[in-house]
Amino acid sequence: MTTSSKSLTQLTAWKSLEAHFEVAKTLHLRELFAKDPARGERLKAEEVGLYFDYSKHLVTDETIELLLKLAVESGLKGHIDAMFRGDKINKTEGRAVLHVALRAPKTQSIIVDGKDVVPPVHQVLEKMAGFAARVRSGEWKGHTGKRIRNIVNIGIGGSDLGPVMAYEALRHYSDRDLTFRFVSNVDGIDISEATRDLNAEETLFIISSKTFKTLETMTNAGSARDWALRTLKDPAAVAKHFVAVSTNAELVSKFGIDTENMFVFWDWVGGRYSMDSAIGLSTMIAIGPENYYEMLDGFHQMDEHYRTTPFERNLPVLMGLLGVWYTNFFNAQTAAVLPYEQYLKRFPAYLQQLTMESNGKSVTLKGEPVDYQTGPIYWGEPGTNGQHSFYQLIHQGTKLIPCDFIAFVEPLTEIGRHHDLLIANVLAQAEALAFGKTPEEVRLEGTPEWLVPHRTFKGDRPSTTILADKLTPATLGKLVALYEHSVYTQGVIWGIDSFDQWGVELGKALAERIIPELESDDRALTHDSSTNALIRRYKQKKA
Repeated sequence: MTTSSKSLTQLTAWKSLEAHFEVAKTLHLRELFAKDPARGERLKAEEVGLYFDYSKHLVTDETIELLLKLAVESGLKGHIDAMFRGDKINKTEGRAVLHVALRAPKTQSIIVDGKDVVPPVHQVLEKMAGFAARVRSGEWKGHTGKRIRNIVNIGIGGSDLGPVMAYEALRHYSDRDLTFRFVSNVDGIDISEATRDLNAEETLFIISSKTFKTLETMTNAGSARDWALRTLKDPAAVAKHFVAVSTNAELVSKFGIDTENMFVFWDWVGGRYSMDSAIGLSTMIAIGPENYYEMLDGFHQMDEHYRTTPFERNLPVLMGLLGVWYTNFFNAQTAAVLPYEQYLKRFPAYLQQLTMESNGKSVTLKGEPVDYQTGPIYWGEPGTNGQHSFYQLIHQGTKLIPCDFIAFVEPLTEIGRHHDLLIANVLAQAEALAFGKTPEEVRLEGTPEWLVPHRTFKGDRPSTTILADKLTPATLGKLVALYEHSVYTQGVIWGIDSFDQWGVELGKALAERIIPELESDDRALTHDSSTNALIRRYKQKKA
């Protein structure tokens, strides 16, 4: 792996982009399309079943050429190869980053510390498939002999966001005789609401925590065990109603879970990249092993596309570079992900962790402060809901917000004209954002002069449209991997570690310190005056 010794802002391509931006910022998409009638056909890539239209971006051929040169100068190809090779690219933690191994076929070999990691991955997958089949068929019985009808996944962060997003996204393919709930918040309301209408005799809990020490997860797990035993009485019942996704066999056993029902994963799997590891057990139970393997194949197809395809046709590379263009040159602070598919309603929330926990960094891999922007804020809602909420700001506000529109040709449920109306809206929004409406066009509609400024749309609001045939398990895998690799592309350009998350540690450590101070009256408070006052206020009101 070769990395430039120069800082990002000293690279030749970066300096060329700075000069080019002075021209590019004066362009209008109306002019670009008028001068190049075939632009919409040229600036697109169709790969692995996804149609990727980036013609409505504020770019010219020169922009794309310079961004591709930036990727080359940053050593992106070498970094991609290093990840797939199993090198320890998570520098601050000294770990390999191998979520790609979670969906590698049996025939592939990836060596980490002298061992091929692919066979253990498939052993866990086969164990998951066997367990999922037993639960789905009713062969797995609870302590009183009743079949399991409710599955509650307890985790947080990547142990929750991935499973809940995948369940919602693939609900069409799920076993509707089973009820699925997801608990993550340490707020007691979350576990209370998830269990209040369930029968403990028919409920299975999946406790997902790599260390089996995560405060929120283990607090909820303990409450779930107490809830179950109020009905089941016998502590031995825990083994029939709880399974673990973890690496800590000792604590799993101490909790009361049979370690035969512990599904492992590895330290080269980051939490936000783990939805296709054993963390996806609830997903496999919901949609069945066959559909789960189809999802893995979708992931793998995008992995291979990213690894082997020239950058000019490489979807994650193009997506990542466009993000750099807006973040670092247009000073865009956020990016919107707008799926026109109700089943993808949790996809933007899932991407928030994937993108912002990965690239929310302010120092380089060398430990030096960055002198440029990294990690934009990701957010979004499904269309058409967002159109009646925040699109006003995107269209006519003062902020530039690049948008990703995601849509599907074929609906999973055909009801009258609904899908044609949905697709008409996504196409119309992308068109309106790009081209807007001029004052002259507004006047031609007979608008009074005083109202013209209010009804004028500047346009020039950039967007990508991603169009797929149908939301299948494989398509979901492709979409998630697209964003995973886009994030890594940006991390390489910015010279940061996209795979650590030290920023979440300090708050967790301080919470551990504050807990006994809230629960005891004889603890001296040594925080700042604000925190001390809030602790005292809480304790006074609680008392």
